[in-house]
Amino acid sequence: MATRPVPRNDALCRRNLLPLLLLPPLAACGFQPLYAGGRDGTMGPAEADLAAVDVGIIPDRSGQLLRQALQARFERGAAGLARRYDLNVALFISNEGIATLPNSANTRVRLIATASWTLKAQDPQRTTLDTGVARSVDGFNIIDEQFFAADIEQEAGQRRLTQALADQIVLQLAIYFKRHPASA
Repeated sequence: MATRPVPRNDALCRRNLLPLLLLPPLAACGFQPLYAGGRDGTMGPAEADLAAVDVGIIPDRSGQLLRQALQARFERGAAGLARRYDLNVALFISNEGIATLPNSANTRVRLIATASWTLKAQDPQRTTLDTGVARSVDGFNIIDEQFFAADIEQEAGQRRLTQALADQIVLQLAIYFKRHPASA
């Protein structure tokens, strides 16, 4: 009895092998993951420096959300580390109506958030190490005569904005710490 060969999907095989073929060239050019830790499970330099950042008070409810998001990202498994840096953030959120009915009522609102931040060392001179800006845009719909729903949507939009801003700020700080290991 003759057996038939199983057909191979060459395109599928090539697609699965492509990432494996790209790894050696990336390692050869010095590519390293930003948050890479040690092989023994210790924190990497950028992660350890992020855990040493103390976030200052940010006014208003959206500022509180941003501060909580930043603290959660900084303290990933590194609670109890001594603080060596202060992060001060100025948050500004504006909104604009982008869909308007003939009676001038808005049906869609765009939220635009800008967070300017300053990283300072906790030395006697309070040395400014780095500054940056993070921006994010979101929006929500206003359904006719559903004002409570609009309030809930606005708060959800602010929460999404602060999460996106926190991600950007943490990434910018991790890049700074990766480039300036002597400041650690």
